[in-house]
Amino acid sequence: MSEPNANTSGVQILRAPFFALALFAVTAGGTLGDDGTLVLRTSRVLDGRGGVLEDRDILVRGSEIAEIVTRGTATGDRVYDLTGLTVLPGYIDTHVHISHHFDPNGKLHPPDDRDDTDHVTLYAVENAYRTLLSGVTTVQSLGREEDAALKKWIARGVVPGPRVLSSLGTVRENTGSPEAIRDFVRARKAAGADVVKIFASTSIRLGGVTNMSAEQLGAACGEARAQGLRSIVHAHRPDGIELAANAGCSQIEHAWLADREALEVIARSGMYLGNQIDLLFRNYAEYGERFDGVGSYTLEGLANLQEARAGALRVFQDSLTISGLAIVFNTDANAGAHGRNAEEIVAYVTQGGQSPMNAVVAATSRAAESLGLGDRIGAIAPGMDADVIALDGDPLVDPEAFGRVVFVMRAGKVYRSESGTR
Repeated sequence: MSEPNANTSGVQILRAPFFALALFAVTAGGTLGDDGTLVLRTSRVLDGRGGVLEDRDILVRGSEIAEIVTRGTATGDRVYDLTGLTVLPGYIDTHVHISHHFDPNGKLHPPDDRDDTDHVTLYAVENAYRTLLSGVTTVQSLGREEDAALKKWIARGVVPGPRVLSSLGTVRENTGSPEAIRDFVRARKAAGADVVKIFASTSIRLGGVTNMSAEQLGAACGEARAQGLRSIVHAHRPDGIELAANAGCSQIEHAWLADREALEVIARSGMYLGNQIDLLFRNYAEYGERFDGVGSYTLEGLANLQEARAGALRVFQDSLTISGLAIVFNTDANAGAHGRNAEEIVAYVTQGGQSPMNAVVAATSRAAESLGLGDRIGAIAPGMDADVIALDGDPLVDPEAFGRVVFVMRAGKVYRSESGTR
């Protein structure tokens, strides 16, 4: 753990890595500067909505941004000097599997293992911490029931991690009849779910074939709306996308086998699109042996996934040319990828051809909007939650800077700082 260093002017400097310090501070009930007014002194701010602010002080009181004023005019109990860096809202990853991990034997923990929830939750805490320190301040975890414990502990402020939204389970073809699906959705709502995850097709490893009926999908998305929940649909082919649009679902995941017409259906329906073009594929390529033989994972299936990479990129690039199609930052982070999330934003620009500013918006305000939280997170503005990160470099001219996160604040608490404080 790094220790504070005092310079000759009496200014206290905290230098990274101070991960252990951050963890201690949170578990002890607070973090650096968690009382009074904090000032973030900046020279360049990307506000998350497409705007650029120059030479501003961001005043943070409690968990919110209170004011934004001319640089050097604000005073506070603690000042974080972020001049020379690029400041922006914390990243919002709309698709992760926060509890997925490799066990001590090096293999993926079986996704269907429900016997050791304490073990799974502890790994989820580790994954959440890595994710937060990488600049992701909100995640939507589309998977396990065990997310509920992590979500509660982070919300209490006793475990460091991004804000967690979760489906707490998944609707599948074998969930049953439309009425059984409605019962399942109601049960997830009662358990505290924020969203309904629906597998309307098989994994791309198994061909991505649409396998839910219109009646099943209509029940899932219809009951989600009735319960005030959003609905996110795993679908690869045009027929599945059409069914989801007709059912009034909220978002499509992947769509790697979609044609242009299907992408236009997504745009007309108002659904969001979460696509992955890089990190997911590289992670499976790097760790394939660790997945092989666990659940439905096989090396043959992972090879099928790699063959779909070109289609995923084509879909992403086509999506950029369709008016009104809302793309959101989305990694599908699994075991091995937690904390590497920003690599996907870099790929959106360097491989996918998305403009850097649109990539910022996709990872912040638009992602927040897709979660129904656009009035709380995803932008640097008075009244918004103080989820703020800073990058070493300007991502508008150097996309690799998206991954060089040196400062992380979530809800007004600082968890990472490689800049000076006084």
